[in-house]
Amino acid sequence: MRIISDSRLREIAAKYPNSQSNIRTWIKVTKTANWQSLQDTRKTFPSADLVGQLTVFNIAGNNYRLITRIDYQRHRVYIRYFLTHAEYDKGRWKDDPWNQ
Repeated sequence: MRIISDSRLREIAAKYPNSQSNIRTWIKVTKTANWQSLQDTRKTFPSADLVGQLTVFNIAGNNYRLITRIDYQRHRVYIRYFLTHAEYDKGRWKDDPWNQ
């Protein structure tokens, strides 16, 4: 899968040091994945959830949420948000136009 953009994730990791190793692992695993569906994604990351059109990953022991849009046909994962658990619970990310 191609991550759009993993450099953005690396910037996020710098902001949240306790997530760095988990983000690096997520990037490495995702880049080598060949997901065709959410079911494939869940084989790699069992806690991945589909909320509308966005796929949500738990990061660093459920302390953070990585919110993505996955285009399975083009093998691309678009990074939309990286939120703390509290930010995620507010739900503002659900209004993302890519979630329609």
